[in-house]
Amino acid sequence: MKRGFGSDNHSGVCPEVLEAIMRVNKDHAVAYGDDEYCAATEAKFREQFGEQARVFFAFNGTGCNTLCIDAMVHSHEAVVCAETAHINVDECGAPQRIVGCRLLTVDTPDGKLTPELVKTRLHGFGFEHHSQPKLISITQPTELGTLYTLDEIKALVALAREYNMYVHIDGARLGNAAVALGCTFKEMTTDLGVDAISFGGTKNGLMMGEAVVLLNPGICPDFKYRRKQAMQLCSKMRFIAAQFDAYFENDLWRRNAEHSNAMAQKLYQAVKDIPNVRVVYPVQANGVFVQLPRKVWKELQNHYFFYDWDEDADVVRWMCAYDTTEEDIAGFVETLRTELSRSYLGVTS
Repeated sequence: MKRGFGSDNHSGVCPEVLEAIMRVNKDHAVAYGDDEYCAATEAKFREQFGEQARVFFAFNGTGCNTLCIDAMVHSHEAVVCAETAHINVDECGAPQRIVGCRLLTVDTPDGKLTPELVKTRLHGFGFEHHSQPKLISITQPTELGTLYTLDEIKALVALAREYNMYVHIDGARLGNAAVALGCTFKEMTTDLGVDAISFGGTKNGLMMGEAVVLLNPGICPDFKYRRKQAMQLCSKMRFIAAQFDAYFENDLWRRNAEHSNAMAQKLYQAVKDIPNVRVVYPVQANGVFVQLPRKVWKELQNHYFFYDWDEDADVVRWMCAYDTTEEDIAGFVETLRTELSRSYLGVTS
């Protein structure tokens, strides 16, 4: 499979990460995270997020998102999230099954929640017949590639505190957001009062593994037991920790995210003025969402892999990764132009 634009998950593993895995692949180490490698990496997380941060490695993003919700929400409570949120669209109902809670979804024009939109779901408090809103969950960047500013996150945290609620960030691409906003992880989360993060790395060069980062010291002191029950406790955990160790070393995460963001901007600049191609959302991270004739994108998929995002509206998603090249973009855009010309001339395959 050649490099396409389907997902930053489709990329290979960053060489520095593979080297880190090999470095810890020696001798024996205590299982389940009680080893020197995990301890060292957890210390690096605290450098990034603050000394109060508690770190729990997990297998995948679905596990992290579900565990974060489980840490803050009871089964009779509810999570407010965007209609497009990953926890609503792409977790196969995991939060509902594992936690038993309800998701109160909000339709948004750009994937972003606002205090005004969240307030439409904040009712029924104390009424025993209604699920009780307890958590606001946002994705940074959103599933539409848009970004919350620091002030926008701060406003949502303030609203949550007003209603005795928590705030969770699905940060599968948090590195891309930090680079785009020109801030640190701590400035975007801990300093704003965010309670918990699903911290991802596989979309930015890691092989496998994600991390739950609990920032609020009062949250779920028994979290480690919940992780075990949720089948997210890795026995040879040093191989997950080693990847994050390399991720933070010399700002590898930043270099990778800067590159994928830059490639998305190059792709955007290359297609934005092409007739019959309309970019539908601001390109703020490493994704480009476009609307173009169905015949064209269907034919284009015969050459490059990418996903349709909204088939009814003929909107597709093109994602750039840490290993996307300018040559990849040039070839893709050339093929796009060819298919558009063929469509205009009525040429069939």
